[in-house]
Amino acid sequence: MIEKRQGAVKHVTSHSNPIVKEIKGLVTQRKHRSQSGLFVAEGLKLATDALEAGWGVRYLALGPEARDNPVAQKAAATAKARGALILEASTAVMSAMTRKDNPQMVVGVYEQQLLGPRDIDPAGTTLWVALDRVRDPGNLGTIIRTVDAVGGAGVMLVGDCTDPFAVEAVRATMGSLFHVPLAKLTKDEFKALAGKWPGTVAATHLKGSVDYRSPDYAEPVLLVMGNEQKGLEDDMAAACSTLIRIPQVGQADSLNLAVATGVALYEIRRKHLEL
Repeated sequence: MIEKRQGAVKHVTSHSNPIVKEIKGLVTQRKHRSQSGLFVAEGLKLATDALEAGWGVRYLALGPEARDNPVAQKAAATAKARGALILEASTAVMSAMTRKDNPQMVVGVYEQQLLGPRDIDPAGTTLWVALDRVRDPGNLGTIIRTVDAVGGAGVMLVGDCTDPFAVEAVRATMGSLFHVPLAKLTKDEFKALAGKWPGTVAATHLKGSVDYRSPDYAEPVLLVMGNEQKGLEDDMAAACSTLIRIPQVGQADSLNLAVATGVALYEIRRKHLEL
């Protein structure tokens, strides 16, 4: 467990430094992320996005390249003013933290933010996405990024989903993680929420007979997407008001989950996305 520290600057020179080991544990172990409530995001862009969004930052590690980078130095000063511990480290130590031969110049440790079902208020929003047992961190990160791009209100993670705070998922969001609220729900909690949802609850499903371009998606829309391999379970589909399909004419038997979600999202949000 990483203890809260006052804003300060610390030079880290050893791979065996306890802080280096803590950060490495956050990179490699979901259990450690869950217990600590922290996660790692690599790169200057993500550090800047997190600070601009007001996320709590525990550590900000700077490699040698960051010392002459004004944006990195500004990020470090902001993080330090908010109570973060700034770590100045060699490339070798940065590699030890991230298990990468060519690490980013900035590595941040941030506080997780997850909503519960009672925190979700569809009033005043136009779109949420619910993901049932999504397993691939790249898919999850890409969907979060796409929800951000279309102006969605948030993403619900239903059931046993991949960790949204895994390094791979965080990287795939390209910073959208810091702008798109995430909520964790059980299947029963989702069904209860879907049952009282004030707008359209639409899901892509093999039994869907409605072309995804046809419905008049009454807002707020809740778009429900299933697992990569097994799709949406029948009881989850039964909780939805509209089952849609995305037509295919080639030999592929399915679309990638993130691609299918993106296709549906841009149709649902089409009237809001005029240039």
